[in-house]
Amino acid sequence: MRRKPSYVKIVEWSDEDQCFVGSCPGLFYGGCHGDDERQVFAELCAIVDGIIGEYERDGGVLPPPTSGRDYANKMLCVV
Repeated sequence: MRRKPSYVKIVEWSDEDQCFVGSCPGLFYGGCHGDDERQVFAELCAIVDGIIGEYERDGGVLPPPTSGRDYANKMLCVV
């Protein structure tokens, strides 16, 4: 079995939407949303797995992985 690339998954509160919003930069635009942070993260993980599965079934080339790049600490420096 091939190792699936890892992608950063972000769940954050949206004041505008008044709910949690999940996204996966680098893999797809858009995402999922809901009132429960953990449920949004679980849905986001399922979406990511599904998209990776589609790439693999279609023989497509996945975008470069985004994990392991220490985005959290880099974002702390953004003002």
